[in-house]
Amino acid sequence: MPGPLTIAIDAMGGDHGPQTVVPGCALARDRRPETRFVLFGDEALIRPQLDQYPKLAAVCEVEHTDVAIRMDDKPSQALRKGRWRSSMWLALDAVRSGRAALAVSAGNTGALMAMSKFCLRTLAGVERPAIAAIWPTMRGESVVLDVGATIGSDANQLVDFAVMGEAMARAVFGIDRPTVGLLNIGVEEVKGLEMIKEAGRILRNSQLPMHYAGFVEGNDIGKGTVDVVVTEGFTGNIALKTAEGTAKQMAEYLRSAMNRSVLSRIGYLFAKSAFDTLRAKMDPRKVNGGVFLGLNGIVIKSHGGADAEGFASAVTLGRDIAANDLIAKITDDLEHYRRDQDLNVRIAGDIAS
Repeated sequence: MPGPLTIAIDAMGGDHGPQTVVPGCALARDRRPETRFVLFGDEALIRPQLDQYPKLAAVCEVEHTDVAIRMDDKPSQALRKGRWRSSMWLALDAVRSGRAALAVSAGNTGALMAMSKFCLRTLAGVERPAIAAIWPTMRGESVVLDVGATIGSDANQLVDFAVMGEAMARAVFGIDRPTVGLLNIGVEEVKGLEMIKEAGRILRNSQLPMHYAGFVEGNDIGKGTVDVVVTEGFTGNIALKTAEGTAKQMAEYLRSAMNRSVLSRIGYLFAKSAFDTLRAKMDPRKVNGGVFLGLNGIVIKSHGGADAEGFASAVTLGRDIAANDLIAKITDDLEHYRRDQDLNVRIAGDIAS
């Protein structure tokens, strides 16, 4: 997308609302100057924060609403009380109307997904959307999906996730043919649930712009064995939460070890640069932002407890994938895949007759 790109922000979402959202937008604007913002929420709370960032204020509009979705609202409740007037809905509607290229919210995940599906609808042929996460690995970064939107998926839905994931990898990482793997309990073709094996057979014979690498295991995610890891939401969410917990556990182990004695504290001073590098690599704020894939528009979910740095990462991620035409890439690849499937069905029917 040439020229300035407008981002719709749910300013009331998350644990801290405008106190985090506005500074986060200011950081994102510094990193991507060709960006404009529309902030939806309580203007009396937004303006005092915005006044502290004149550069952001110069490229920002504020639209007032006094309705906000609570973090503990059920999705059905959120739809009933928040449709049409809440800050979350108005941000999504700005994408639907074409006023903004994407929406970012740190609010209630279930409510955001329900509203996104209702407001934006899914792409043609996509049964269920997925949430994709950027995962730090030993090689760099990978896309992992689904990490919580769809519990249980059949083979065709897993293939849809693979198509959306490889399109996102091309948009975010600039890779022409991303490597894609299906998360499984082993790499052997005979292992795993039938839906996973069937999805593997479909991907192996597809002509999509990807390199299907077969099955991968849980330890392959952190290794960065493939550019895109595909699974259903139940397994993906457990993997994500396990990785987050393990990172916090390791950080606490290191902190405890460094404070154990005078010698260990002296050793820490000598190795400080190495520890700083490790801390930066493991900083979850740098990869904050779940991407809702499969919708007629781009929606980014920031962690509810993210600070300004974390929220800025979510905004920057959304801005970059919108600028690289993620929706067009997904749509083109899905159409290509559907045409191939229809052709294969016709050929099989001709052979049978």
